[in-house]
Amino acid sequence: MRHSVFTNRSPTLIAVLFFHAMGCIQSISCKPKTFRESLVVLEVNASIDSNPTSIDESSSVVLRYRTPHFRASARVQVSSLARKETWIVGWIQACNHMEFFNQYGSRGMSSWELPDLREKKTQAISDSDGVNYPWYGNTTETHKIEGPTKKDSKFLVSMNDNFYPSVTWGIPVSASNVAQLTSIRRDQSFTTWLVAMNQATNETIVLHTIKWRMRLHIDVDPSKPLGQRAKLLEPIAQEQPQILSQNEPIPPHAMLKPNANDAQVLMWRPTSGDPIVVIKPKQ
Repeated sequence: MRHSVFTNRSPTLIAVLFFHAMGCIQSISCKPKTFRESLVVLEVNASIDSNPTSIDESSSVVLRYRTPHFRASARVQVSSLARKETWIVGWIQACNHMEFFNQYGSRGMSSWELPDLREKKTQAISDSDGVNYPWYGNTTETHKIEGPTKKDSKFLVSMNDNFYPSVTWGIPVSASNVAQLTSIRRDQSFTTWLVAMNQATNETIVLHTIKWRMRLHIDVDPSKPLGQRAKLLEPIAQEQPQILSQNEPIPPHAMLKPNANDAQVLMWRPTSGDPIVVIKPKQ
């Protein structure tokens, strides 16, 4: 018959072993939480404003338009942190698809392009502000938590994005400002992630994934007087963003230079003849 491990041991020794065992159990139950266990997203919202794209014909050189804003926000709670560690919680965004064509009648079209995206060398291009990689920005877009902390904290991180470009009335490779622009089409898709990142180790935790798209079609009659040329055709209201039920991983290029603004190139693609680079990418 198997004997008890406490057989022939004194009551005092048994008591010491018991309290040592209890101490181990207590230390396991009180193990400091990981940062992920300490973090709770209380609320996340994403929307595109309901107002239509506005058109500005005040300049005799360029047509300007302003699209409605995409907006994302999250309320986050972080429990007290036992460890000495620094985390940033905020928004990272990447462009997945870009079509931006300006037609000049039968002469041809200009287009803003992301060559690596167009040639499918990458799935996404960073849409960082170009300074605070990989973050979209570092004001309302991010929040820093430095441990150890004794109290729980709650905070809001938010971002917004829209387009406000200028398109020349005249052909961009010509010195003439004579209006020949006949239409503008744009279709861009983005993925936006709510992320927690360890500043020392770069450990990254994806908390939420949002998909959104911005489309527009503006018809232009260059023969009409300035101020009466352009008309928004579609869409009047944009599709609302989707907050995915399952997160998507962040592609490597979404975390690194260059960002979309620095990587884009303006091309002139004539109806006949070779394409011309009008504006080279900055990076």
